[in-house]
Amino acid sequence: MITAVVSNDQGEIFDLEGYAAVGMAGRSLYPLTIDDSIELPFGSELMRLPDRIPILYDIASAEFEMMDKNPFQPDEDLFPVAAFNSPGHVIFSVCAYRERRHADILPLFSYGAVGWHGDGFRSAAILVDSEPRQDLRFMKQEDILHGIEFMRNKLPGNRLRKHLEKCALEYGCPAGKNFFLGRFEAPLPTAKACNAACLGCLSLQKDTDIPCSQERIGFTPDPEEIAGVALEHIGQVKNSVVSFGQGCEGDPLLAAGVIEPAIRMIRVRTDQGTINMNTNGGLPEVLKKLLDAGLDSIRISMNSVREEAYQAYFNPRGYVFADVVRSIDLALEKDRHVAINYLNMPGFTDTAGELDTLTAFIEAHPINMIQWRNLNFDPIRYWQAMGQDGREEQVLGMRAIIDTIHDRFPGVRHGYFNPPK
Repeated sequence: MITAVVSNDQGEIFDLEGYAAVGMAGRSLYPLTIDDSIELPFGSELMRLPDRIPILYDIASAEFEMMDKNPFQPDEDLFPVAAFNSPGHVIFSVCAYRERRHADILPLFSYGAVGWHGDGFRSAAILVDSEPRQDLRFMKQEDILHGIEFMRNKLPGNRLRKHLEKCALEYGCPAGKNFFLGRFEAPLPTAKACNAACLGCLSLQKDTDIPCSQERIGFTPDPEEIAGVALEHIGQVKNSVVSFGQGCEGDPLLAAGVIEPAIRMIRVRTDQGTINMNTNGGLPEVLKKLLDAGLDSIRISMNSVREEAYQAYFNPRGYVFADVVRSIDLALEKDRHVAINYLNMPGFTDTAGELDTLTAFIEAHPINMIQWRNLNFDPIRYWQAMGQDGREEQVLGMRAIIDTIHDRFPGVRHGYFNPPK
């Protein structure tokens, strides 16, 4: 077993000898071992969870124990510690804890279980994509600043370029940084509005206690501004990807009026690069026009392929789940690359019922790829929203889910990032 780590009120993180780290997936609790954990990936962050009591595993008594006080220093309060893993890694269990009374909802991160062994932290995570697209070791600040100055000279009046500067410098957005570094995938945020009210929306939270991770884009770029950014990226990056639909915007299908002419402008100039869209897919007839204009690939966000669970998380406005499915089928009919952005939460995503529904969905709609993504949301509040509060359901584990899909559908690619065509 790997040793439990906790935090005190000052945010100091330390291990507790004699106690093992515990993973949680719904109602399931289990001590973490070396075999079912990896070294904490570079670029990951550790977080102390306020208003919560850690659950640890007492190795001597072989029992789980809620521990609000340090057994070696009884006047010291203890708090759980979770890992926010770097991109490309999917958690298979969350940090184990119980809420104190009147606990506030957690901010929009994923809360992976973490422990200590030997001389380092270990994370309850699985590597699903080894591409270094968002590896911070390849994103030196001086190189980003040099790229910003270069693009200011190339696109001096381009408002979208200016917006991406804020993404890269203020929010530390890896996608924004990659544009200025001239590598991999460049973002093309465009949409001010959205037709969903996702529980975990990063850029807009109405009437909730959840703080936004970043501001939503406050203007609609012109087609010329969009095409200008895209063409600069495509022109200097081999196997480049440019993507509509970012964390700092709504759904890009609502901005099709500027996106469609932008795509046509790009394709008049070059047939290189992959034009991708990350979307909820709620407007299939609008999507059809963009596919006809030259959109190469789509990534549809889903937390589940069960309509009631999708509805509970996305809260669609003006579309239904059948529209999402129709968008997938439209893109497949036109032989475009289709991925689902599968938002995962251990204890829900890895249940037997979700697996059965997912396999049936892929059989009916042969998508090209699953991008396994951690769902950034308070775990306990998410399980409650999915109707699992107090309900027993068999948890198979994220490894079993991924392995089963791989075995059943060997042609479906697994990863994290949008691939070039």
